[in-house]
Amino acid sequence: MNMIRPTIQHRIHKLAGMIAHVGRGAIVSIILAFSLGTPVLLQAEPASQAMTKEQAIKLGEDFGIIVGEVDEEIRDFLGLERAKGVVVFEVIGGKPAALAGIKPRALIKEINSVEVTTLLDFGLALQDALPTENFSVATYEPSDPDNQGISGGINFHFVRVEKS
Repeated sequence: MNMIRPTIQHRIHKLAGMIAHVGRGAIVSIILAFSLGTPVLLQAEPASQAMTKEQAIKLGEDFGIIVGEVDEEIRDFLGLERAKGVVVFEVIGGKPAALAGIKPRALIKEINSVEVTTLLDFGLALQDALPTENFSVATYEPSDPDNQGISGGINFHFVRVEKS
């Protein structure tokens, strides 16, 4: 058993070198097959194009929310510990986000189990999720001093997007 661990560690290190050659900065989906032999790279596909903040904001509008990155001012206003994440400024009625129950002031934490910490994360995750028609969005909603008894917490919203 003592010989297996160093062998596996060596092969994982070798695999990391193989992945690095796929392309620095490129987004790839990789499926790996591990066995006691050498790991095999089965598939590596470059993503369509890089996401921009403008594209992420447009995808958010298509989904039904106006979003922005959390800065120091928003952090203070919402009473957050750190300036990180994507906040919902406005919800557009009749769109999938409103129908799923997403509220203004909510922080988008994940889309379909993909962590969201920046507008780019948000855009990429939403771009992947929207075509599936059914996905989940996890939000953090800070406590509201005007609604006593309501505390902040993580909420999961199940989204259904109907094709037109």
